[in-house]
Amino acid sequence: MANETSIENFLLMGLSRNPKLQTLLFFTFLLFYLATLFGNLLIMVTVKADSSLQSPMYFLLSNLSFIDLCYPSVTTPKMLVNLISRNESIPFSGCISQIFFFHLFACAEIFLLTVMAFDRYIAICNPLRYTAIMNRSVCNLLVLACWVGGAVHSSVQTYLMMALPFCGPNEVDHFFCDLLPLLSLACNDSYITGLLIVSNSGLISLVCFLLLLVSYTSILLTVRKRSAEGKQKALSTCAAHLTVVTIFFGPCIFIYTRPSTTFPMDKIISVFYAVITPMLNPLIYTLRNAEVKTAMKKLISRIWQSSTTDYTPSASFCQTSKSQPHVL
Repeated sequence: MANETSIENFLLMGLSRNPKLQTLLFFTFLLFYLATLFGNLLIMVTVKADSSLQSPMYFLLSNLSFIDLCYPSVTTPKMLVNLISRNESIPFSGCISQIFFFHLFACAEIFLLTVMAFDRYIAICNPLRYTAIMNRSVCNLLVLACWVGGAVHSSVQTYLMMALPFCGPNEVDHFFCDLLPLLSLACNDSYITGLLIVSNSGLISLVCFLLLLVSYTSILLTVRKRSAEGKQKALSTCAAHLTVVTIFFGPCIFIYTRPSTTFPMDKIISVFYAVITPMLNPLIYTLRNAEVKTAMKKLISRIWQSSTTDYTPSASFCQTSKSQPHVL
């Protein structure tokens, strides 16, 4: 590849070439990114600090928040720099690294969402055996399997891209380095590589999505026989998961399950799973979950009381200050 690739840098064309629109997009995506960091960090700290949130569901939710911290951090900071500084250049090694880590975290999230659906299936359809099946060791192994699966998938995709020669042009029609936009810049015929990439990414997305549909369909059929309260709680949890799954899997399936061609709308659709979904996950899971909201209120109240106690002068200090005035 070193003999055939003459490109040292790629140029990310971004979402728009209009300076005014770029400024608006910068502040918009900066707000989204800060909200993503704050929301996911808050969920992780809340689950860690509250003893009532130590069930497998919240353990998996905490891991999802960690992935949603890492996932947009691969692409959003560079996109923000490009929007504000008009510096669109990214080194070849940086582009390949972006592909590797982006697909590592994306695939790990796909597998983790599938595991979360399996967890809800066991909890609702087989509650008597839930604690025996979903113990901490099993949860740790499932999360580890998600990361290993993501690493294997990402390594394969990265290897396929590094095996292609790039000799020009170097303008990537996207706001980050992704497989299909980069594939169109290869010097030789990349049809076979495109089929391998689509079959890899597309097959994973489609199979996991179908497993999720089967899981939630089974849950919905099971809760029909429950009481009104139990049915409402189960439907609330499943509705939150289905919302996340639809927003995340829909754009992924649209982009990665078709032949290796790109469309102008791909950049807009990519914004949903690369930027918006990691921001919406904390909102979706907290707004529909009374336990998480209660735990967050306790945590914020505890932090507020601790901070006010630390900055309140003690009575003895006040008394000493009055009894011993400064001497000029």
